[in-house]
Amino acid sequence: MKATAKDLRFHSKELIETVKRGEEVIITFRGKPCAKLVPYENEKRKAPKSPLFGLWKDHESSADVNEYVRNLRKGRF
Repeated sequence: MKATAKDLRFHSKELIETVKRGEEVIITFRGKPCAKLVPYENEKRKAPKSPLFGLWKDHESSADVNEYVRNLRKGRF
C-alpha cells in the first residue's frame, strides 16, 4: 500500500492498523518513496553456544573463558 506524508500526519492510526494486519506501507513525499512502515517482529536473539565468538570461537586455549581471562589478568594484579 502507498500513502503520502500528509496521510501519515492525518491518518496515522489507520496506517498503523494496516501495518498490524501484516501489510507494508510505503510513504511517499512529493511523489517519491521515502519510507516504509513494516510490522515489528519481536524475535529473541539466540545466545551463541560459546561465550566467545568470531575469531576466538575455535581457539583451544580459550575453551574455559573464565580461566582464560583469569590467566590473562594474573600478571597485572
